[in-house]
Amino acid sequence: MLATAKGWARRIKRDVIALYLAARDPRTPWYARVAAAAVAAYALSPIDLIPDFVPVLGYLDDLLIVPLGILLVIRLIPAAVLEEQRATAARLADRPVSHAAAALMVGIWLIAAVALYWWLEPHVAGWLG
Repeated sequence: MLATAKGWARRIKRDVIALYLAARDPRTPWYARVAAAAVAAYALSPIDLIPDFVPVLGYLDDLLIVPLGILLVIRLIPAAVLEEQRATAARLADRPVSHAAAALMVGIWLIAAVALYWWLEPHVAGWLG
């Protein structure tokens, strides 16, 4: 059962990436591009319709809305374009993760946070008395 769930999650991830790629493909009709971009943006966005901390309902959108959106948009995209973008998405998903790039991004965010603190600290101290 766990292997089935992991396979399903892997296919969902691949299809979200494929929808993003199809939304940028000029062979995809404009209405399918808009729908694909919306579904991919919602699936990849950290902001959910129902926040994840809400018991039971929090993950409902992740388990129902995203897969149903994917199924709808897949029907709008030409089959040849979809298969090509799925293959590209599978190749992208198999690429190794760059830990150096992740460390660089964390470092940039830390530097930005420290700079923001140094900039805001005198103002906040004045407000607090």
